[in-house]
Amino acid sequence: MRLRNFVPNFLTCLNLIFGCLALIEIFDGHYDRAIYYVFLSGVADFFDGFAARLLKATSNIGKDLDSLADMVSFGVVPAFVMFKMIEENAEQDYLPYAALIIVAFSALRLAKFNNDERQSDSFHGLPVPANALFLCALPFLASAEVFQSTLSNPWVLVVISIVMASLLVTDVKLLALKFKHFGWKGNEARYLILGLSLVGLATFQVMALPFVIVFYFIGSIFVNAAAPEGH
Repeated sequence: MRLRNFVPNFLTCLNLIFGCLALIEIFDGHYDRAIYYVFLSGVADFFDGFAARLLKATSNIGKDLDSLADMVSFGVVPAFVMFKMIEENAEQDYLPYAALIIVAFSALRLAKFNNDERQSDSFHGLPVPANALFLCALPFLASAEVFQSTLSNPWVLVVISIVMASLLVTDVKLLALKFKHFGWKGNEARYLILGLSLVGLATFQVMALPFVIVFYFIGSIFVNAAAPEGH
């Protein structure tokens, strides 16, 4: 392996390892620790692609490795968060298994991404990291009194699992937070979404994540609707 290929692949493997650590924390009931590992997976996932483009080290192996790591960190991990949340609140033993739809649809989303040439500078369907952050933040949101009764209802959690899984494979065009350059022109929407998201996170910490993801989804739709045709 060439040295320039080692850097992005190393970051991808870090993504995978952080995802496995998140799973261990979920099994132990430590949602608070799990989400930080998911966040670290997201950081590694962002920088592996950035490093690959910077070093001109993109490869089919790197692409496949990235998808395998993402499947664990952003597919299996959020599915098990929802599985555990439903299991903790449901009387029916079969109900938690509904969360496994997230695993299946995450796999479909990643396969679709790898074979869809339209997704080089935009996304079609909710990205798996965004879905993972949304779902992994729900235990924090459930601890807030205003959401406690709603997010302790297992059927609500099942519906959330199905809706979020469906958004992964929808054909709605979304903004990709990929920067070809860091200038303001051409990145206005990206900086706006990132800036407002950071304000929300700084104010409400992890509990802001589901709202940040909803804002990103709706904001992307408006940005793309306002963009000139062909852009």
